[in-house]
Amino acid sequence: MKNFLLSIILSFITLNSFAQIADTLNVDYGKSVDYTLAGVTVEGIQFLDKDILITIADLKVGSVISVPGNEIAKAIQNLWKQGLFANVQVVVKKIEGDKIYLAYVLKEKPRLTAFTFKGIRKGEQDDLRDKLSLVKGKSVTDNLIISSNNIINDFYLDKGFLNVKVDIQTVKDTAAPNSVLMYINIDKGNSVKIDHIVFEGNPNVKAGRLRRAMKNTKQNPWYSIFSTSKFMKKDYSDDKNKLIGVYNIKGYRDAKVESDTVVKNEKGNLDITIKINEGNKYYFRNITFSGNSKYSSGKLDTILSIKPGEIYNEEFLNKRLFADPNGNDISSLYMDDGYLFFSATPVEVNVVNDSVDLEIRIYEGPQATINNINISGNTKTAERVIRRVIRTLPGNKFSRADVIRTQREIATLGVFNPEAIKITPEPHPENGTVDINYEVEEKPSDQFELSAGYGGATGIVGALGVSFNNFSLRNMFAKGGWDPIPSGDLQRLSMRVNSSGKAYQSYNLSFTEPYLGGHKPNSFSVGAVHTRYTNYKKKDDPLYGSLVTNGGTVGYGVQLKWPDDYFTLISSLDYQNYQVNNYATSYFSGVTKGSFNNLGLSESFSRNSVDNPQFPMHGSNFSLTAKITPPYSLFNKAKFSDPNLDYQTKFKWVEYHKYRFNAEWYTSPFGKFVIKTSAKFGFMGYYNKNIGLSSFETYSFGGDFTANYNPILGQESITLRGYDQRPQDQTSTIFNKFTIELRYPFSTNPSTFVYGLVFLEGGNAWTKFKDYDPFQLNRTAGVGLRVFLPAFGLLGFDYGIGFDKNVPKPKNVGEFFSGYGKFNIILGFEPE
Repeated sequence: MKNFLLSIILSFITLNSFAQIADTLNVDYGKSVDYTLAGVTVEGIQFLDKDILITIADLKVGSVISVPGNEIAKAIQNLWKQGLFANVQVVVKKIEGDKIYLAYVLKEKPRLTAFTFKGIRKGEQDDLRDKLSLVKGKSVTDNLIISSNNIINDFYLDKGFLNVKVDIQTVKDTAAPNSVLMYINIDKGNSVKIDHIVFEGNPNVKAGRLRRAMKNTKQNPWYSIFSTSKFMKKDYSDDKNKLIGVYNIKGYRDAKVESDTVVKNEKGNLDITIKINEGNKYYFRNITFSGNSKYSSGKLDTILSIKPGEIYNEEFLNKRLFADPNGNDISSLYMDDGYLFFSATPVEVNVVNDSVDLEIRIYEGPQATINNINISGNTKTAERVIRRVIRTLPGNKFSRADVIRTQREIATLGVFNPEAIKITPEPHPENGTVDINYEVEEKPSDQFELSAGYGGATGIVGALGVSFNNFSLRNMFAKGGWDPIPSGDLQRLSMRVNSSGKAYQSYNLSFTEPYLGGHKPNSFSVGAVHTRYTNYKKKDDPLYGSLVTNGGTVGYGVQLKWPDDYFTLISSLDYQNYQVNNYATSYFSGVTKGSFNNLGLSESFSRNSVDNPQFPMHGSNFSLTAKITPPYSLFNKAKFSDPNLDYQTKFKWVEYHKYRFNAEWYTSPFGKFVIKTSAKFGFMGYYNKNIGLSSFETYSFGGDFTANYNPILGQESITLRGYDQRPQDQTSTIFNKFTIELRYPFSTNPSTFVYGLVFLEGGNAWTKFKDYDPFQLNRTAGVGLRVFLPAFGLLGFDYGIGFDKNVPKPKNVGEFFSGYGKFNIILGFEPE
């Protein structure tokens, strides 16, 4: 019956299609006549391919068709299905005996000339343009409008806008035939917030713990203006799975979300109710191993560290099998010994009441030997620079620990995006080898500084500096090596000129080769500095005065193999000469003419295992540094006990011994949060009590980066956020400082890396060792922000509240913050 009705309908369509020419060709449509189709043409088409349309209609020349008949009706139906036509007709062009010639007379649907959004921001328009398949010349079909509407709705649903309204209108384009303009009107409404998330059936897990597990689906907190409570369908589905993860950790292996409802309340926001079926709580009972021949079951059981009676925690089980961040898992044991094809499958072999017996089925496989090391993505840095830090060498057994260490070493080079480093092993089980592919992404590393102004009487002031952190002396003389500067060997070349007009000029130059000789990580560095201070007089003026400093440094560092290869030893020799000529300054106790020399040898023993130099999340950094000068007074016949001995004689050659200890730890307690804890200690002593200490190389406490280094005396400023720098005459010989910071990265994009922090800090400095009290601390707390820009380096600020500042008692909140608070600016480097 259904087929009969369809035939009648199709026949009716066919009759209507032929009706306009029936009289012309004298065709009797009252009865069906068979013809041989002798030819088919297409009329009324401007953009489409006629041959393809004939193929789609599926009436083949040479075939026998009935007129009227189902064949023609089916051809019309085939063309209508394409959704490209406003009208479809089949007409008889001519009949010759038993041969018939047909034509498809088609009217194309209008084409799209342009489309415009209304009601949304430009950024959203750009995003939608990428998602919609709207291009000029495309047929505007009903399906196109419906699919566009759905894409727009899904786009806003994913952003938490559940009440979006889309109205797509087409208007005839009078400037182009059979074309339309499309206007897409969007009212996205307000994003729908989640007012309440309620749990049912959860007596063993608190609702607050479950809400915290839903990372991207949050109920609207009244106390926070920063938290989001938008409802996003995909995030909600993922977060429901996280709820089960909470139960699995607590031993509820059968827990499931039994049902959930999402309903709008009277405010138009959402209330979510999630019903949990917790199931029973389970415990580990017997755990056995099978398939292991390399290591005994006892050794594997020790590493697994799960005892009978412990809560059945599948996450902990997988961690001990595969994913301990410190490498203390069974998978690491095998893979660090070349067993790349290793696998371990935990199978529940028996469940009795609340106890689960497990069998860990081990497949060891053969040991894999490293074959090829392939490197890609290094468009600027020479491949040899990467290869010399790679620990996975051809011919060695595969080791996951070596792969992880190599990733860390590549990241610490400082010229690649740490988050974009991809390491892909390509195993070849047929011959027991593995190729390892290292893919890197270059990031900008060079830094520039340019500032200028006019200082009135002092003249032009400003600074010009450049630091090439991936420089190459080798490419200076190579053909095509300047692009635009010779680069690729990780050498560092820094130059800086600073001027305050007539009053001050400074010139700095330094160069570092991290791999002297090209093969071993033995660093070599040289540097030179020239500064000049004047009293604004001209050189030919009898009152002209100046203080000129010339200095240089040379250093050599080696990577140690014991206690481990995270240790380095760096030796450096520094020299500064100070020429005072009719220049009065308190730095030299009123001496206006003389020459002073500072020659020191430094030895620094350090261990650095941080995973990322820009934003460490794991690891530590320790250093112990000693700097000494020769005890010149032992070889000088001057009577240093003479209280009238002049300053020039006492300190022509400065003598001291100086020690620094720094310790930093980085841990990630959860997510992207990082805790940094640090301790710093410094001490400076003298050889001859009759000479004592000069003002050279002492410590200045407090302040920010502007006081971090005194170019005249080489003083170190130990900053303490929230406090002002102590006066120059209060320099110290001993200090300690303790810090704890909680950091969070807002952006990890290499072009703009941003993180915020909150801190607690305490420190103090003393002039004499006998006054030292490590618990007498100036305390401070505050917040800060850091921004890394490739061309400028580190920028940032801290705002600290110094709780032990000597200020009048505040009368209100405003006075408290103005009296106890202080902004510190950070430029170029993190201050001490």
